[in-house]
Amino acid sequence: MHPAAAFRETDPDVLHALVAERGFGLVIGAAEGRPVAAHAALLLEGRTLRFHLSRANALTPVLEAGGMALVVVSGPDAYVSPDWYGQDDQVPTWNYLSVEMEGSVTPLDDQAATVLLDDLSAHFEARVAPKTPWTRDKMSPGRFDALLRGIRAFEMRMERFEGTTKLSQNKPANAMDGVIAALEAAGSVDIARLMRRRQEPTRQG
Repeated sequence: MHPAAAFRETDPDVLHALVAERGFGLVIGAAEGRPVAAHAALLLEGRTLRFHLSRANALTPVLEAGGMALVVVSGPDAYVSPDWYGQDDQVPTWNYLSVEMEGSVTPLDDQAATVLLDDLSAHFEARVAPKTPWTRDKMSPGRFDALLRGIRAFEMRMERFEGTTKLSQNKPANAMDGVIAALEAAGSVDIARLMRRRQEPTRQG
């Protein structure tokens, strides 16, 4: 997480929205003093995070043993050239959004893992509507159970939930305008849109 207080994000609504929108993150644990990481689809409800990994994943036995884990979700990002500020003595930087979730991890049994998989598919299938949602009822008998044996599901109870919203908000409005215009011209429209949204309350006030 960025150490500057100006970029620290603690608003739970903002954090939840980014995790829900992205739905995918990096899960990190530690084994014998070394970091072990894996990507996973994520479901966040309150301060409880659920996900699953392949049983063959190197991170799986680490999480099965219990203890703490860190999950990082990254949002839109873009390089920012110092020339875009219209100010002297600036340096290159990067604008981005991210969320960090840290807490104790507990393995889930097969019944809870099945619920997780159903919830995950329902959540992400809703994004591809109006297609008829996929459900495991479409699978051949016994196939789902066979695949279930190949994964391990987990639940994290978050003890830390915060992130970074770095959108040039530490710069004057005219400098932000210059960055937004340059990002739009460069095709980084997602981060430019977020910067414009960040400016609206100030401009309206």
